[in-house]
Amino acid sequence: MTELYIAIGAGVLALLVAAFLFRVVSNQPSGGHAVQEIGALIQEGAMAFLRREYTILAVFVVLIFIVLAVFIDFNVTSNSTIENLISDGNLSVTGPWTAIAYLAGAIGSALAGYIGMNIAVRGNTRTATAAETGLNPALRIAFNSGAVMGLTVVGIGIIGVTALWLIFGNPNVIAGFGFGASSIALFARVGGGIYTKAADVGADLVGKVEAGLPEDDPRNPAVIADNVGDNVGDVAGMGADLFESYAGSIIATIALAWTAATAVQDIDAPMIVLPMMLAGIGIFASIIGTSIVRTKDDATMGNLLWSLRFGIFGAGILALIGTGIYILMNDSLSFDLFWVILTGLVVGQVIGTATEYFTSYEFAPVKWIAQQSQTGHPSTIIAGIAIGLYSTVIPTLAIAAGIWIAYDLAGLYGIGLAAVGMLSTLGITLATDAYGPVADNAGGIAEQAGLDPEVRERTDSLDALGNTTAATGKGFAIGSAVLTAMALMAAYGQVIKEDDAQVIFNLLEPTVLIGALIGALLPFLFAGLTMQAVGIAAGHMIDEVRRQFREIPGLREGAPGVRPDAARAVDISTRGSLKAMILPGVIAIAAPIVVGFFIGAHALGGLLAGSIIAGFLLAIFMANAGGAWDNAKKYIELGNFGGKGSDPHAAAVTGDTVGDPFKDTSGPAINILLKLMAIVSLIFGPLFI
Repeated sequence: MTELYIAIGAGVLALLVAAFLFRVVSNQPSGGHAVQEIGALIQEGAMAFLRREYTILAVFVVLIFIVLAVFIDFNVTSNSTIENLISDGNLSVTGPWTAIAYLAGAIGSALAGYIGMNIAVRGNTRTATAAETGLNPALRIAFNSGAVMGLTVVGIGIIGVTALWLIFGNPNVIAGFGFGASSIALFARVGGGIYTKAADVGADLVGKVEAGLPEDDPRNPAVIADNVGDNVGDVAGMGADLFESYAGSIIATIALAWTAATAVQDIDAPMIVLPMMLAGIGIFASIIGTSIVRTKDDATMGNLLWSLRFGIFGAGILALIGTGIYILMNDSLSFDLFWVILTGLVVGQVIGTATEYFTSYEFAPVKWIAQQSQTGHPSTIIAGIAIGLYSTVIPTLAIAAGIWIAYDLAGLYGIGLAAVGMLSTLGITLATDAYGPVADNAGGIAEQAGLDPEVRERTDSLDALGNTTAATGKGFAIGSAVLTAMALMAAYGQVIKEDDAQVIFNLLEPTVLIGALIGALLPFLFAGLTMQAVGIAAGHMIDEVRRQFREIPGLREGAPGVRPDAARAVDISTRGSLKAMILPGVIAIAAPIVVGFFIGAHALGGLLAGSIIAGFLLAIFMANAGGAWDNAKKYIELGNFGGKGSDPHAAAVTGDTVGDPFKDTSGPAINILLKLMAIVSLIFGPLFI
């Protein structure tokens, strides 16, 4: 029991440090009048979007809450914790408690996204202002803003899962927490992703290519919407995404450990406690790691990258040392579990490093895409697709090796524990991801406010690194999603077995094969729907930007006192994204339930397997291709192959706009799809027997 309270204490400490960093960032100078005015527009737009999105999601959450409370009804064995809670000493219906856990997960996910975006829209102006004095002050503010998000996510996540386990002591109930987190994350990721990419594509194609304006030019009506989108998509959406990854991996591992501990009904069984304790140790390590990130004012992109790596690697080593000591002190735990955790961390780093190689302009793949841009737009697209396709090789082999090693050391439990190990230092990993949109916004504010060009150079350095760290974060999230979804699938297999025999999903069984085919189809259908939504919303944005350039006298020429109607552009992105996010979300929740009811429990197991395989590869391809296209454009903008305004640059902008929904909408949302379907299957599984 002591270890569980330590885990909760780590979560509380994470929230306290996040609050401290929030205050540190907020107390920094926010710049002159022009900077503050632009920052206020971004903040107003971001908060307006989040209010409208959460209003819609509140209706959805209430409906699912009712469904869980009324229809989930299956017997579980009581334990001492539940006996203290239920007067008759026997919990025969888990539905109401699962519904409560679901509500807690939904609120936690929404809260993590809200806090992260709240600090991001404050950190952007302060980062731009700090960049006037040097690169290191700007990095510290942007990174501290990201750290608020990272520590908030892990703090709320570990407190929520551990507290619910202490209260209910039942994996079926705490799975509701993961369901709530996943459902909010999916809508937040899809809605935010559609919003930001509709604005980004409109701003780039009309502003850069047609009107020949610089990036983030204040004359462009879509610029403010684009800046807002960085926050609602890459901060709030990413925060909700990794919140559910973090919570889901812990829940899946607890569920697998419970199978072994259920004979004695011990909620303090060492293998049950270990994932929560590991997460707590990772929080302590992440806090230390965030405090050592520094750089020099004359730093290159490579220097910046290594300063972030130093913090991440340092946190990983500390987490390993702490976990190793804990396992050695506990006679009930095999030291093989240490190697499982190490495997998860190493696999995460391999995926992150591979992603960095394929998406950073420091390396050959992105430079090759930029070189191909010299021969036109089609060459750019073909090169990006090629890079994206073969960028799947290393992550796939790494995941395969990780699964093999983890299973060999600790069975199915090892796969879940490896996922927890991979995400144990999420507090700092997410900080390096979330800092990118803050730096991107800072550059946009510097351009619009007319700050010294040197300021934009500094923020561009941070932004370029942010693109790489964001791509790395997406690869990390997708890799952890595979391990988590597999662990949840294994837990689902335990839930649906009718006797003590191990459940096997045999592909030679027609219903299982049918389920696998449907599961493999769903990521493609999901990606198609979200890509189409971005295309439609971007089309409306393009029409609006063209209209304003055409109908507002002096806007394109930059006449004094003439300003674009930014509010109209923000509204277009908001309406388009909120409308389009509904169908993909409904499909993700409904598909496993429909297959389970009409084809059977084994077919649903096949669906989960097919979705994991196809979804993982598609997500990695889309995320890496998009990141590579983006940085190929930035590489040309540094003065290579003709620089800004050249034909290769125009071709690279086309690649970037195609890649935007790849990397920021469809690709990263697929990993949520995998886990959401798996956790829905786990919760509703007993109904399909």
